[in-house]
Amino acid sequence: MIADNLKKVQDRIHALDKNHQVTLIAVSKTKPISDLQQAIDVGQQHFGENYLQEALEKIEALKGQNLIWHFIGPVQSNKTTKIAENFDWVHSVDRLKVARRLNDQRPKSLENLNVLLQINIDNELTKSGILVDEIDEIIPFFENLQNIVLRGFMCIPKLDNTERSFQKMAKIIKKYPKLDTLSMGMSNSLELAIGNGATFVRIGADIFGKRVD
Repeated sequence: MIADNLKKVQDRIHALDKNHQVTLIAVSKTKPISDLQQAIDVGQQHFGENYLQEALEKIEALKGQNLIWHFIGPVQSNKTTKIAENFDWVHSVDRLKVARRLNDQRPKSLENLNVLLQINIDNELTKSGILVDEIDEIIPFFENLQNIVLRGFMCIPKLDNTERSFQKMAKIIKKYPKLDTLSMGMSNSLELAIGNGATFVRIGADIFGKRVD
């Protein structure tokens, strides 16, 4: 079932992604390790997790399988050490304090941690993230950090404004030629996201079924 679901999602991506620029992140939060293993067995490599303790158990159980782990949930300051030690990507950097802590706590024995700024693209009071007019002032800060690399942006748009929000993100990233990554699009907005330049799509329900929080 999971293998079939993955194939369907991959087919949707490939129909639009002629240049193979889009990477599928399987969002596996709340799902058992056995579900992840089914996806791994048919070649899935990138996994996204929101909850640190749950993710650490999966990373330990599945080590040695050449997986790439993405932390996509809110980053609490008291959890940055374990995130810096165990993940390859962090999509949800929403303040400089978090970036600094991830940099300082990234083990020197590991490759640099790839990070994305979470952009509050619709200026929603209930969502975390950096406002669009703050981006210019924040990006230079990353030039002084040695252990993390700013790769691009992530956004979670309002459901009733998805297309316009993705269009705005596409314009924003073009202003920063050194950045190459745009993480946006979920099960119900995959096509819109790819049409507006997404390089990561974060798919959970269409692979693993609806989650249980």
